[in-house]
Amino acid sequence: MTGDDGLRSSRRPGEVPKSVGLGTLPGPVAVVVGGGGVLGAAQVGVGYALEQRGFVPDLIIGTSVGALNGAIAAAHPGKAAPWLELMWTHVRRREVFPLGYLSSRASIFADRGLRRLIARAGLPSRIEQLEIPFTAVATDLATGDLALLDHGDLESALLASAAIPGVLPPVDREGRTLVDGGVAAFVPVRAALQAGAASVVVLSTGPQSWPLRPAIPSRRARAVASRAGLLMLYHQIQRDLHEVSEQIPTVVLPTGIDTWPAPWDFGHSQRLINTAALAAGCFLDGLRISGPGLYWVDGPPATSAGLGEARTTPVSKVGR
Repeated sequence: MTGDDGLRSSRRPGEVPKSVGLGTLPGPVAVVVGGGGVLGAAQVGVGYALEQRGFVPDLIIGTSVGALNGAIAAAHPGKAAPWLELMWTHVRRREVFPLGYLSSRASIFADRGLRRLIARAGLPSRIEQLEIPFTAVATDLATGDLALLDHGDLESALLASAAIPGVLPPVDREGRTLVDGGVAAFVPVRAALQAGAASVVVLSTGPQSWPLRPAIPSRRARAVASRAGLLMLYHQIQRDLHEVSEQIPTVVLPTGIDTWPAPWDFGHSQRLINTAALAAGCFLDGLRISGPGLYWVDGPPATSAGLGEARTTPVSKVGR
């Protein structure tokens, strides 16, 4: 068969092509997996798109729920998405955030549900035993510095990276008190650069990564706090993405999702997975890399029907 350029293709019908763009990324290539609670289900869909195109990163760096997804991907290179789909479509809120189990004065919930989830993942006991080099990102509660956990006990690293302040208990590890990595690095691309990555592929989640539309929330306390939190994360993510993309190619994979559930509502996982797999696949098939810059879709889809219109747009490029 022939493509639009008239060249004959040897690809069999139904076979997913390898992304030309991914294949031209300079190595080592880091996959960066952000936070976001149940929004991490969308990361599974993006993972499907990457695995179907034969992509395996050189290192993986994750924050919060992205650390758990990333650790599983690091344990099963090229074949983690089906296992992750099974986990995400069966987990329920009460398993991760069980009501009625007050941990201590430091948190609303105990971390026993998260510990069970980690145990069921069949991961090795130490980070060094993962197949792909892996770093879980947490925040040092005393100093506010990033804590890059790339060796030692894996369970405590994942618990620390996901310890939402006030919701799940802080983790004491190696003389530091650690909480959720999203406090300092919701999308830890700077940690990838620090680890020596020559290019970055970002599995971003949620509306925190989109260019924000002006909006005035209702004057209810919850709505004002939610909008303020969104603004805080958005500006943190934008700052970090632009800083890193000035130095290396930084690819932010879209999810194609226009309606997001609450971060604790696990009932939408299958929809998030399916939609993100399609959107990320369309994006990857059109991806072309031309040096350092930020490669992404520059806004949310108007509707899910518009997934095929994803654009690859370098919006920040060295030497332009």
